[in-house]
Amino acid sequence: MSERIGVFVAWPYANGPLHLGHIAGAYLSPDIFARYHRMRGNQVLMVSGSDSHGTPITIRAEQEGVPPEEIFQRYHASFLDSFKRLGIAFDLFTHTDTENHYAVAQDIFSRLLEKGHIYREVMKQLYCEKGSRFLPDRYVEGTCPHCGYEEARGDQCDECGRPLDATELIEPRCKFDGTRPIIRETEHFFLDLAAFNERLLEWVEGKDYWRPNVLNFTLNLLRDGLRGRPITRDIEWGIPVPLRGYGGKRIYVWFEAVIGYLSASIEWAKNRGEPERWKEWWKEPEAKGYYFIGKDNIPFHAIIWPAMLMGYGGLNLPYDVPANEYLNLEGRQLSTSRNWAIWLPDYLERYDPDPLRYYLTINAPESRDTDFAWYDFWRRNNDELVANWGNLAHRALTFSYRNFEGRVPEPGELDEMDKALLEKVEGEFEPIGELIGSCKFKAALTQAMALTQEANRYLDRKKPWKVIADNREGAGTSIYVALRAIDSLKILLYPFLPFSSQRLHEYLGYEGDLLGRQWVETFEEERKTHQALVYEPPIAHYPDTGTAGVAWGPSALPAGRALKKPKPLFAKLDEGIVEEERARLGG
Repeated sequence: MSERIGVFVAWPYANGPLHLGHIAGAYLSPDIFARYHRMRGNQVLMVSGSDSHGTPITIRAEQEGVPPEEIFQRYHASFLDSFKRLGIAFDLFTHTDTENHYAVAQDIFSRLLEKGHIYREVMKQLYCEKGSRFLPDRYVEGTCPHCGYEEARGDQCDECGRPLDATELIEPRCKFDGTRPIIRETEHFFLDLAAFNERLLEWVEGKDYWRPNVLNFTLNLLRDGLRGRPITRDIEWGIPVPLRGYGGKRIYVWFEAVIGYLSASIEWAKNRGEPERWKEWWKEPEAKGYYFIGKDNIPFHAIIWPAMLMGYGGLNLPYDVPANEYLNLEGRQLSTSRNWAIWLPDYLERYDPDPLRYYLTINAPESRDTDFAWYDFWRRNNDELVANWGNLAHRALTFSYRNFEGRVPEPGELDEMDKALLEKVEGEFEPIGELIGSCKFKAALTQAMALTQEANRYLDRKKPWKVIADNREGAGTSIYVALRAIDSLKILLYPFLPFSSQRLHEYLGYEGDLLGRQWVETFEEERKTHQALVYEPPIAHYPDTGTAGVAWGPSALPAGRALKKPKPLFAKLDEGIVEEERARLGG
């Protein structure tokens, strides 16, 4: 029986292009996860969108002297292009500046207020006298009072991960003019997190399947005790507070952005002409919601969003929050301000997407910070993708194409070695699937790649290129077995390497997409027209043909199938790219 799987992906601030830290932290893992579940025949809904209202957008707008809307639209378009080119297959990637999102966010705010989970309180807030304005959290920098990090933001310390109030910062400074702000009083609305502390603690303590880093971090925050947190701010850009007398205040972005998972699900259903279908993932108890984020977002998704859902009532709480740690770069922490980053659009101009997907998965920061090194990327591309998996597929396909009239050979009787390889490959679907389903993507890919080595060893031992002169049937049998194993390996590797798996699918004589297609679609709504990235799965799964998609399971590659002339799956890279790419950093 199929499951309903919600794949809810962090909303990137639309204030700059995506970099590899974003992809390794939050965006590649959910795509692997969703592709696997779609192949299993599960009902998957994968949504996200651009965070249009965060202070990073207004900061950039002020720096450029343009309206915030211009900034977010520019980078929203960039996100759509980058995700499509990298193969991140959202059912809907929208943004928060839509009529739909405004309505859903204001409804959540109003319901929580009505039920007593939001209260008003006068608070002390930093005020810039030079700019004559209150400073939103990200307009302030200073020293973290917990760990001493000198470049902590007013909302959170990136070093220790603790959420902050800007007034807690030691030696605070205005991000724009460097002056020290003063403290003034202003009234704001607060989410009463303290009222949910015990209920959240009881809920989280039952999540023994969560990643240890996520579980322990969350439990420590809850055991320290929660307190109310402001959910409005004095700013002009964002969603208005739905009450009279508060025209100068907007709903805080950290509060309304997490509502995007729900609003995007509702938008997806409306766009499909099935306006109630979102409830299948949000109201049916057996549905499971997975939230893919970076570790800096753990408090918002493991504590604050669940508290909001508890307070609102009637909606499913997160099932899992598989947050990743950080990706460093060449031994140093990523820094966008210093251009110590690899920007995704820049990467995609020069290299193929699958080698990046491979490297960021095999080197994933699932339980600890990892490092992107260009030498290691070059080495793994050439040694593991080109020389191992790519070479296996290419030599078997080329040999069959040249020596068996461009078809899959008719096999003779299979010997024990033939059977052993097929049993080994076909027996790994469930173990590898279980690893992917439990969000252990690095281990799953490692196990799948080990099978490609097994298949290479099989061919090296069988030596069909030597046998064919005296034993054509024996050579044909070996190549048939190899191609059948390769066809199964294509399916096992598809969640990780969709582009090369699709090409291999076609070389093996299949037609159509392995698993659906993507495009950018324009949606009309009351406030404005906007574009979203849309994924459309195949209508049905037919594993025995090539017409409508492939299910998760062993190959049924038939003998005699016509092949297409093969080409190498991966490009071998010159070692010179290592120094070339290192030279680009920090420029």
